[in-house]
Amino acid sequence: QVQLVESGGGLVQAGGSLRLSCAASGRTFSSYAMGWFRQAPGKEREFVAAITWRVGSTYYADGAKGRFTISRDNAKNTLYLQMNSLKPEDTAVYYCAAKLYVTTPQGMAASQLYDYWGQGTQVTVSS
Repeated sequence: QVQLVESGGGLVQAGGSLRLSCAASGRTFSSYAMGWFRQAPGKEREFVAAITWRVGSTYYADGAKGRFTISRDNAKNTLYLQMNSLKPEDTAVYYCAAKLYVTTPQGMAASQLYDYWGQGTQVTVSS
């Protein structure tokens, strides 16, 4: 079993920055990859970014490219999402997720292929 705990959410003005963290614990952590997803009220959960745990290959949704940076600290079993130039439309609950098995690059954005999920952290961007 893998436990994921997100932190770092909050209220920020448009144009501001936040850094989300996701601490992983439980059995020996050997996920293939981890990702960030978000869900705004009344909308479906959507992919934000993902990173392979060993190599560090990164994948981004179009809306995240150039503004968000995903990274990980293998020694600390911690995933990060640095979010800059935040917009009101970035307001959502942000979830981290862990994927145990290899998948295609397209599969990195598929929430149904992730095996473990955190409880989420709220990000609110005011205009």
